[in-house]
Amino acid sequence: MTNPEETARDVLEGLGLPHRGTLMERMGVEITEATAERVAGRMPVEGNTQPYGLLHGGASCVLAETLGSIGAALHAGPGRRALGVEINATHHRSAASGHVTGVATLVHGGRTVATYEIEITDERGRRVCTSRLTCVLRDL
Repeated sequence: MTNPEETARDVLEGLGLPHRGTLMERMGVEITEATAERVAGRMPVEGNTQPYGLLHGGASCVLAETLGSIGAALHAGPGRRALGVEINATHHRSAASGHVTGVATLVHGGRTVATYEIEITDERGRRVCTSRLTCVLRDL
């Protein structure tokens, strides 16, 4: 397996986007796989919790939007950008330690809109969150 930090940097730089200093970096999101059809990554629970010590629902949304947006940008292709216009999330269970893993799968890939379903699971493979992200695709 490749180094997730290098994978994230390579994917973002390939899209002409910065990696350093982004929310993705601050929250520890690592990209492990990236194609227009499927983007996978993981994020630590530690440092991304709410006051009860459980994974913050907003952190799950950050992971989901990061993965889906990367997929949409890859789908859009060179000279285009993907902009998130809608995200929703259903939180099924909590996570208190370790990492959560997200997989964004393309549901619809058109010329102007791309939609991804994102499944986030804990280290035991249990679903923590299901999210859907829709991005509008625009020329630069």
